[in-house]
Order: sequence, then C-alpha cells, then structure tokens
Amino acid sequence: MDDLVPDVHRSPVLLQGLLDGDHGAVHTRAVAPGGGEQDTAARRSSHGTHRKAAPDGRKIAGGGAGSTGPARRRDRPRAVPPPPPLSVAAATLADMAVTTSPESPLPVGEVSRLIGGWIDRLGAVWVEGQITQLSRRPGAGVVFLTLRDPSYNISVGVTCYREVFDAVADVVGEGARVVVHAKPEWYAPRGQLSLRAAEIRPVGVGELLARLEQLKKSLTAEGLFAPERKKALPFLPQLIGLVCGRASAAERDVLENARHRWPAVRFEVRNVAVQGVHAVPQVVQAVKELDALGEVDVIIVARGGGSVEDLLPFSDEQLVRAVASCRTPVVSAIGHEPDTPLLDYVADLRASTPTDAAKKVVPDVGEELERVRQLRDRARRCVSALVEREERGLAHALARPCMEDPHRMIDERADHVASLLDRGRRTLRHLLDRADSELTHTHARVVALSPAATLRRGYAVLQKADGHVVRDPAEVAADEALRARVAGGDFTVRVDT
Repeated sequence: MDDLVPDVHRSPVLLQGLLDGDHGAVHTRAVAPGGGEQDTAARRSSHGTHRKAAPDGRKIAGGGAGSTGPARRRDRPRAVPPPPPLSVAAATLADMAVTTSPESPLPVGEVSRLIGGWIDRLGAVWVEGQITQLSRRPGAGVVFLTLRDPSYNISVGVTCYREVFDAVADVVGEGARVVVHAKPEWYAPRGQLSLRAAEIRPVGVGELLARLEQLKKSLTAEGLFAPERKKALPFLPQLIGLVCGRASAAERDVLENARHRWPAVRFEVRNVAVQGVHAVPQVVQAVKELDALGEVDVIIVARGGGSVEDLLPFSDEQLVRAVASCRTPVVSAIGHEPDTPLLDYVADLRASTPTDAAKKVVPDVGEELERVRQLRDRARRCVSALVEREERGLAHALARPCMEDPHRMIDERADHVASLLDRGRRTLRHLLDRADSELTHTHARVVALSPAATLRRGYAVLQKADGHVVRDPAEVAADEALRARVAGGDFTVRVDT
C-alpha cells in the first residue's frame, strides 16, 4: 500500500473519495518535477473533461476492470470537492488494517484479494511519467503502454482504448512525458498493478521549462550552483573521463580534437544512453565510476544538440546531485545553446559544444610550444638587457680617473699610511719618555719624604706605652719608660731627671 497511497508527508495531494468506493478524480503528484504546476493542471483537468466515445457506442470510463465489458453510462463531469482532512484518510486506512499473527497468517491468495479490494476502492488518479514502451497492434482496440518514473526507477503498465491514444498519437510516442488520468487495477493471479487510462495529455515544453526553472531555483537555494563550489581544472590532464553516446558525433569530436591538440592524452570512455528513460541512471552510474577512479583528472559529459525533451536527462535532479558530489572536476558539453540544461550550472566548467570542451580541457601542443618560444625569447631579451645595462655601468666605472691607474692611488695611500705610522711611533715614544721621567721624579720625592729615610739619617721616634709619639719633653715624666724607634729597629729607654 505504501506504493499506492500518496506520501502525504512529501508532497501536497488532492484526494477525492479516498478508499470510499467513489471512482471520481484523485490527483497526486506522481513525478517529483511536477511540483505545484502539476497540481494546478490536475485541478483544471478535473473540471469539464470530455472523453471520446468508442465507435461501438461504448463510453470510456475512468473506472476499474469493468470498463472493458459492455458499454456503461458515464457520469457527467463534476466539480472536485475539497480534499478530506488527513486525519480522516488516516482513520480510513486504519479501518482497512488486517490483523494477522504467526499462528494465523493469511494465504497469498487472500492477501492478493485484499489488496485488489483496497485498490478497487481507490479513485482515478492523475499520473505523470515517461512512456518507455508502446504496443499498438493493428486492428486492436486497446493500446498497451509502459509508464516510467526515471527519478525513482519505477515502471507500471498502462492500457487504454485506441481512441484515447489516437487523440494524442501525433504528439506522443516512446520517450514522451505524459500525464494520464487512470484507474489503478490489481491483477490478483499475478499480483500485478496496472493503470487503465481514460485520458492522456502530453506535457508541453512550456510546462517542462517552468518545472525546470522551479527545480533550478530550489537547487540554487541549496547552493549547488555556487561559484565557490567550482573546482579548477588541471592544466595538463593525463587521463580524461568521457561520458557520451556510443559511436556518437560528440565522442568523435572530443577524441579527435583532444588528440589533435595533445597526442599523449588518454581517455576512459563510458558509453551511455543520452536520451530516453535509461539516460539518467546510466549517466549517473558512469559519472560515479569515473569519479571513483583516482587517476582520472577531469570528467567530460558530452552530447550533441537536441530538443528540450531530448535534453531533459541532463536537467534531472539525480544527475545534478551526482555531479555536485564529485571530487573530480566535471565539464558539461551539451551542444544546445538556446536552452541551458541544469548540468551546465552544476558543472565546474561549461563548454558550448563537445569540440569546445576538448579545447578547454586539453591544451594545444602547438600553442604551448609557441608560448614556450615566446617566453624563451622574452627571457633572452630580459637577460640581454640586464647584461648590457651592467656592461654600461662597468664601462662608466672604468672610465673614472681612479680606475685608470689604481696602483698609483694605492701607493699614495701607502706613503700616507707609513708617514702616519712613523709619526705615531714618535709621539708614543715621546709620551712614554715623559711619563717615565715623571714617574722617576715622583719616586725620588716619595723616597725623600719617607719616614724610613729620616730614621736612616739618625733620627729616632719616641713613643709612650700607649703608642703616643712624644713631641715635647713636657709630655714625659721622670723615670717613665719610652719606646725608641730607629732605622735599625726599636728599644726601650727610661727618662732620667
């Protein structure tokens, strides 16, 4: 049931007669890019929608399996009532729950029968998807389709009357995106879900562009297209990953131009479908494989021009996010100038064509050799100019008078230095002699004034017992012992009255 009942937490839904046996219109968004525009289109489609009658007079109803039987009266289109509250829908689903246990399980046939009963109670739904298979047998009154959602890799079979498909046969074919108004049906013996379509509408280019613009705004808000996320391309990639169609002009243009520009470059090619239902998963897988190879320096996703519908895989959200998560720089080379796929915005570099991608990713060997030659000539000119400037400066220096006879100036300076040295010696000798004379004179004076010299001349110094020097006879008393100090020593004397 999770695959049959819309996810009310993920997208807005409009349910009419949910599980109540009413086969009126039930709208939900079946494909992620539909957004709010699909809801609006579905609400418009539920008012006054007229369906063609079969030639045998049968009315084509939007009902269940009984629509293939005898002709039934079709109800007049009616206005879509407001959607029931989610609580009511949840309560209805709860009422449908079946109690089982390991001891009392349900047989497979009973489970299939219950699922069929639940699906029979569903109303018709508007479903969007891409036609991957179309089977229309000559003379048959029923057309068989396979409707696929590339984003979720889910397919479901669709049947409709020939008249329903003939109404859009000119604009609808394999690979086209359509919106169908269909009643879910359950084939119990096989346990298989299918849709019986009462109306098919092609998704117009304008609506596709509007959805892409809405997706672009959403991804821009997430920062996936921010310039700071862009990775720089290597100057000279050794191994280039190439994602393109098998034996396509895009592959040939990239390989030939790249090898012409730099013959040594190597490629790791992944051939994928570049349009149709298998394009997105194959391109995403190829990009992830190349990104996982550490030796791949840059990845090129290339495709030639095409219509807006043909280029839709390169605006798929899954592919955009895969490229945004790559560690290897990615180059978008989708050759379609008027309309830019979202891959161009998320890629690290956009090239207008596969040929342009080869020119931007691989340097031209001739141009690089010419650039090297120019740089070499420029370096030679710079060195030559520097040498010439230094030679002129050296010649100017040699032309100075001092450089004509440099030994003469040295000799003159040597004589001057010798003269200064001789004068310095004389001055120093004079200063030393004078200092020596002064020292001798001072020494003589010191010796002459020394007390020892006086004692040697016969003088004596008298001292009392306390060391006081006697200078006057009145200072001593009769019979007082004094100490007499002479040049040769000292002795004791006594005063005689």
